[in-house]
Order: sequence, then C-alpha cells, then structure tokens
Amino acid sequence: MEAPGLAKAAAADADARESSGETPDGAPAHFPGPGAPSPEPPAYRPQDFDTLATVGTGTFGRVQLVREKQSTRFFALKVMSIPDVIRLKQEQHVHNEKSVLKEVSHPFLVKLFWTGHDDRFLYMLMEFVPGGELFSYLRNQGRFSSSTGLFYAAEIVCAIEYLHSKEIVYRDLKPENILLDRDGHIKLTDFGFAKKLVDKTWTLCGTPEYLAPEVIQSKGHGRAVDWWALGILIFEMLSGFPPFFDDNAFGIYQKILAGKIDFPRHLDFSVKMEQRM
Repeated sequence: MEAPGLAKAAAADADARESSGETPDGAPAHFPGPGAPSPEPPAYRPQDFDTLATVGTGTFGRVQLVREKQSTRFFALKVMSIPDVIRLKQEQHVHNEKSVLKEVSHPFLVKLFWTGHDDRFLYMLMEFVPGGELFSYLRNQGRFSSSTGLFYAAEIVCAIEYLHSKEIVYRDLKPENILLDRDGHIKLTDFGFAKKLVDKTWTLCGTPEYLAPEVIQSKGHGRAVDWWALGILIFEMLSGFPPFFDDNAFGIYQKILAGKIDFPRHLDFSVKMEQRM
C-alpha cells in the first residue's frame, strides 16, 4: 500500500526538480530511447538513505520509501531477507528480477539503480513511483471507462512489446504490478517471474486468474502468455472483475480450460469482438 502524505510530498519535490532538469529518481529529465543502455549505477550503501515509510510488503521482503541524505532524492528500496529467500527457494526469482531490470530501459518499466547486500538482507534500489498501484484505483472506481482502459492497455502493449523484443517474458501481469507515475502513465514492476526465453519453458508460475491454458496444462509456454494475461487484464479493467474466478485455484483453472466467458451487458460490443479474436 502507498503512504499518501509522503507520496504527495515526493511528487511535489518532483515538480520542483522538473524545472531544474531532474526527475524524482535522479535520472536526466529526457528519457533515453527504449534501446539505450542503462548508465553505470553509482555505488550506494543502505546507510546513505533515510527511511520514510514502508510502501509495500511481501512474503520475504518489503519496499520502503527512502530519501538519499546528500541529495534528498526519493527512491523505492526493496529489502529482502536472505534467510527467507533461501527458505522459500526464491533465489532464482530474485536473480531473474535483478538480471532483467539491469538489461531493460523503457519509460513504462520501473528503473533499477543499484543492488547490494549485507549479512542479512538483499537490497534493490529502484525509482519511486508516487501514484501507487493501478489495483487501488480499479477497486475504488469499480471499473474503468472504455477510453481509460484503452489508454492503460496501449501503454502496457508498448512495455510488453519492448520486453519481447529482448526475448523476455514477463509472466506476472496484473493490476497489483502496474504502478502509476505522477502524470498517470504506467510502470510495470515486480519482475520476479520474468526471464529470458528463446523457445519454451514449463514452469508453473503467476497469478491463477491470469494463467494461460498452456501454463495450466504444463504443455510448455512462450511469450504469448503475456498477451493472454493482457486480455484478462483488459476484461477486468472494463468489468471490475476477471473473466475466470472461483473460490479456489483449481476451480479457476477448470474455468480457464473450459474457455466460457460471460460478458457484462455494459461492455462495448467492439471490446467483446476483440477479446473473442
């Protein structure tokens, strides 16, 4: 969850920096092209930052809003417990997230600035995205209008196409993993399930409601699973709920494999046709 007061302060600080040529993450005001290599990150230490709030928690870590002491720039610091990562066998996912984020550079993907560790924790320093999760806005509004859903879907398409151009499959598209910046543009985050993929993989991972049939059936899947997940997301944005849901994961899997969708009456006919293609 976000800390609204602190998020507003960080966004206000970003407005002040925009006129001086800085962005809230300390990067140049002009975005590099999607294919541009990321600059060499500076060496940081955890003690270089003041912790302001916890903005997210997970199974083996938390995300903190921090401010660099020397420059007062805001960042998001992901702190992961090494014993918990090992106990939960998440080493590969952590490695995947680090390697993918170090390779990519795109306006609609969260930026990674530095990684490090000590005896107890792993650290990932990323840009702070003050708008919070798309999930929160969707739950507050119930559902989005067709034009709003189209706007977010178009930006997600750009992000996924960029990842696929680098042979990276994302595999965890859902409202909780889409952040909004201070201008309302999306930032995909949480790349623990992402990986380089030339052909197919057989790993069962992701959120049940968003899994493609080939993932459930362990037939091997490729990057097309991201497009399936996008279709599920578009349906949820426009309807307020996913097309396949049940009280348990097995029930969800059965409905996905059956492939029967009940479209709400308010859904535009053009949207229904596009999702049936």
